[in-house]
Amino acid sequence: MSALLELRGIRAAHERITVLHGVDLDVAAGQVVALLGPNGAGKTTTLRVAAGVHPVESGQLLLGGRDMTGADPRDLARAGVCLIPEGRGVFPNLSVRDNLLMMTFTGRGREEIEGIAFARFPVLARRAGQAAGTLSGGEQQMLALARGLTTDPAVLLLDELSMGLAPLVVGRLYEQVGEIARQGVAVLVVEQFAAAVLDICDHAAVLVRGRVERQGHPGDALRAELSALYLGSST
Repeated sequence: MSALLELRGIRAAHERITVLHGVDLDVAAGQVVALLGPNGAGKTTTLRVAAGVHPVESGQLLLGGRDMTGADPRDLARAGVCLIPEGRGVFPNLSVRDNLLMMTFTGRGREEIEGIAFARFPVLARRAGQAAGTLSGGEQQMLALARGLTTDPAVLLLDELSMGLAPLVVGRLYEQVGEIARQGVAVLVVEQFAAAVLDICDHAAVLVRGRVERQGHPGDALRAELSALYLGSST
């Protein structure tokens, strides 16, 4: 399976302090890859590098085999890279419908965008006139995902999808993520808590202090090692 998104020897810094030390990571079309690790490991920085919104000191970012290192984030977005950041990123004072309306910049009409969103998340249709800020946390995350899917992404980057949500809601969201991947999207998801995502991912990598310490199929061997790699990840 050839990789759609590739990070090769990525080094990146915050205010001259190197936080990524030669990260290698591949994500193929139709695959969910989980990037796990404790707070401060560099997971979000890795996602931001993949989206082009954080500069690299060295290494390569490849998209479909094409070197996109240093590309403008807008060019990466046009090439099909969609980042859904931590915190959901919806406009709380706007209705669900108006949050979706803002995605018409993609060239799709309102009806098509709402059709995509409401087919994937029927609860949003029932909340269409409601202010996004009054939705539950899970519904806000659905809206953020729905907005991202209207761009028809080839690569979907998700940061801490589970943050602040009940385990049952998280499970339902990740079922949707798995379905999105089965439609051919390459999904890279950052999670601090391994249990939230291991059941639906195809491959997992554990980032510790800016280095990939372990990666492979999310089987029993990897699960057993997680608690040794970082405290609290496997629960």
